[in-house]
This record gives sequence, structure tokens and C-alpha cells, in this order.
Amino acid sequence: MTSTTSPLLNLGGAVAGDGIDAPVAAHYGSLYGEQRALAAGEGFVDLSHRDVVRISGPDRLTWLHSLTTQQFEGLEPGAWTEALVLSPQGHVEHAFAGVDDGEAFTAHTEPGAAAALIDFLERMKFMMRVEVTDVTADVAVAWRPGKYDLVPRAQLTAYAEAAGPAAGLWAFEALRIERGEPRFGIDTDHRTIPNEVGWIGPAVHLDKGCYRGQETVARVHNLGRPPRRLTLLHLDGSENRLPVVGADVTDGAGKVVGRVGSSARHHELGPIALALLKRNVPTDAPLLVDGLPAAQEVVVDPDVGLHFRR
Repeated sequence: MTSTTSPLLNLGGAVAGDGIDAPVAAHYGSLYGEQRALAAGEGFVDLSHRDVVRISGPDRLTWLHSLTTQQFEGLEPGAWTEALVLSPQGHVEHAFAGVDDGEAFTAHTEPGAAAALIDFLERMKFMMRVEVTDVTADVAVAWRPGKYDLVPRAQLTAYAEAAGPAAGLWAFEALRIERGEPRFGIDTDHRTIPNEVGWIGPAVHLDKGCYRGQETVARVHNLGRPPRRLTLLHLDGSENRLPVVGADVTDGAGKVVGRVGSSARHHELGPIALALLKRNVPTDAPLLVDGLPAAQEVVVDPDVGLHFRR
């Protein structure tokens, strides 16, 4: 469904985001102050533009276990988890995070992504006792340092009053990029496999049974050397701009070696971005991103199977 404009844009100093993030605040007047508050464990971020899907029924966890990369069997109520749906070739088709309350699993995904996820799940139901519902109109997502919250949408303003101070999406994104955490559809593309972007561990359980795309994940994990690798880029700050999502990353010879995803201005690191680079690009090679010089910091190791930064 189409996200509705957040009522929290009525808070003092709120400035709306751009593109798919336009329904929530990019900031509330103090970009770096908001980052520092979140880094100190204070405040919250309005993510109410994200889509929310509820999966109920007695077979829901067994069913999700069979369809996704995650271990759902035995999932305890209240325990948050991340999961992916892969193509037969191991490419990431859907990504979501959620929590089970003992009766239903409620997941959030990127703005506008629920329809495709629900369509896939409906086609996979067969005789399973499950129901899949888009509840975006009723449930909003928020983030406090270290955790997500699912908030009745009608109570979002009251939640903000209790959880404040409010921090905008730009602050949230800057800290996410610093952590090397990819955002589905921005830091990934249709060819992305989990091994390339650090999802082995957080969203992919290596000791569970068979699921679609598992062969690719296991092969790359066991042999190492994914085709591409997620990298944190430290951008030259001499120009007052950030690279365009999807812009080419080139090496010193002008050869295209990757694509840039999300970027932000960090309160300590300056301008930073995430990029998917070809695996064989030297980790110390200087790069050019949308005309901006950039240095690398490794997120996904190009040579080993444990593809996530410790």
C-alpha cells in the first residue's frame, strides 16, 4: 500500500525526507545533534512509512521456516529476527524483520514492498493454515537505539511524546551506514546474494534445513570469495553533495568496479556511503564515486566465508 504522511511531520523543526522516505522526517532541525543522541542511546526514529505484514495461523512459523533463510521453528515470542526470500539462484527477492507474539508474526519491510511480498507468500500457502495480511494502515514502525517498536498507528503521536527526543531518518541512516548494514533495494540490486552484503548471520541461518537458493549461499560461504562485496566508503568532503544512488564507482584507470547505494553525512566520520564492489578490487584502492574521491573500509571480507564485520 502507499504510505501515508506521518503525523510526526507536525513536530517542531520537522523537514520531510525525499523519494520513498518522503512520508517521514529527514530531520528535526539538528542533524548532528540527533545523531549524537541516538549514538548515546537516547530518542527514537519515526519509520512509520515502512510497510507492515502480519502472518497468523498455527502453521506460520513452520511455513516461514520452509520459505526463508531464517530459523523460525522454535522462535520465542518477543524475539526479533531478520529473514530473506531468495530466488532459486540465491538472489535476494524479499527482506524483512519481525517479531512473533505467540499468535502472529508481524514483519516490516521497505516502503511499497509489502504487495510483492504478500503476493509471493499467497502463492506459497498451499494447504498451510496461515493468513497473510497487510496491516500498514494500522501498525507503524519506530526505532529506538537497539530495538524496533511496532506501534498502533493511531497512537504514534502519544508514542513520540513518551519516547522522545525525535531523531530524523538522516540520523538513523548515518548510523546504519557506519555499521555497514545494507538497506534492501538501495544497497542491493536484483543480482545481490546474501554473502555479498553481510547478511550471513543476521538474516541467514547456516544450520537450518533446505530453502530456495540455499545451494548458492552454502557454496559461496564454504568457498569464500563472493562475486561482489559491500564496502563502507569515506567520501571526500570538499564538495557539498552526496553521490546519487546507483552511480558508478570507478578505479584510478576509470574502469567501473561497482555501484554506490546509500550515503549520509556522519557527525564524526563526515560523508560516508555503502557500495557494492567487484570482489577483486584491492581493498586499499582509491576510488571515484559520482565524481567524488573515496577511500574504502572493509565491511565484507573478499576472501573468507564469514561475510560480516565483527
